[in-house]
Amino acid sequence: MTSPKADDHPPDMPPPLRIAVLASGRGSNLKALIAARDAGALPVEFAAAGSDRADADALRLARDAGIPAFALDPKAYASRRDFDRELFRRLDATGAGLLVLAGFMRVLDGEALKPWVGRTINIHPSLLPKYRGLHTHRRALAAGDAEHGASVHYVTAELDGGPVIAQARIAVRPDDDEHSLAQRLLAEEHRLLPAVVALIAQGRLAYLAPDGAALDGRRLAAPLQLRDGALAP
Repeated sequence: MTSPKADDHPPDMPPPLRIAVLASGRGSNLKALIAARDAGALPVEFAAAGSDRADADALRLARDAGIPAFALDPKAYASRRDFDRELFRRLDATGAGLLVLAGFMRVLDGEALKPWVGRTINIHPSLLPKYRGLHTHRRALAAGDAEHGASVHYVTAELDGGPVIAQARIAVRPDDDEHSLAQRLLAEEHRLLPAVVALIAQGRLAYLAPDGAALDGRRLAAPLQLRDGALAP
């Protein structure tokens, strides 16, 4: 299948949004974004994919899709801030208008991130504000939660603390373990993230500093919810 190009749009329509994606592992959410783009459901152009691991499968996925890809080794930098400054220098050079953290397992330095606040989103496997940080499936099971989910939020200096845009929810089954819960949720993540990116690419979703988001010019009173593959209040 031939991938859409930046100039494959009608002359009376704006060019697709240029996005960059950061991932540390297998890149399944990046794969979902690429699939949505190829299906015509996501009006974006991939400016770059980056990782903190040279062996990340996400980079192979990106290169196979013709997306410029790069890796930076955190151990090659004197500090986290030095690494993040170089990371954002690379991202600035791509001309991306949106940065998507899709399984990027590093906490970003607040000062380096500052110019990108409002145009950086992250997908996190919990119903934020519950379970910020790691081991979210384990923590949901240990708490006896009846419901679990994933959230897409704007990224700020606060860990997993930026305004929540949208969520997907699943019931926790009596026989669930960490693996089964994670696998069932991942399928919802693959619908949730492209749906949010599509709203941004269409110009319908915007960041409201310091703690909100607006859809079609109206502030969201609560995160959008993924229902039957679509986002709704």
